[in-house]
Amino acid sequence: MSSRTDRARGLRQSSGRAEERVWALLRGAKVGGHKFRRQHPVGPYFVDFACDRLRLIIEIDGGVHRLDDVAVRDLERQQALEALGWTVIRVTNDQVYEAPELLIEAVRLHARRLNG
Repeated sequence: MSSRTDRARGLRQSSGRAEERVWALLRGAKVGGHKFRRQHPVGPYFVDFACDRLRLIIEIDGGVHRLDDVAVRDLERQQALEALGWTVIRVTNDQVYEAPELLIEAVRLHARRLNG
């Protein structure tokens, strides 16, 4: 097994409650038949959730992402992923708990934009 596969597996096993909640919403192609993967490698990065068909990444940001140095790294990472042709949706843990339907609607809207 490759070290990237082992790393992805380890990240999945150590995911937080917000990630587990989002996975429950996305898994099994529940949103418009679009298949998402957890802790999926994209370029040199592992992203929280990715749909290859939509070229869509969902990142879940906990409290640490409010720190300035982490926010700068997040922005650089997002720009690198977008340069690879991906769209990145970022949501906070609070948004996942308070309004998960907004994330699902954002995925549906992105899919509609792609399909004209």
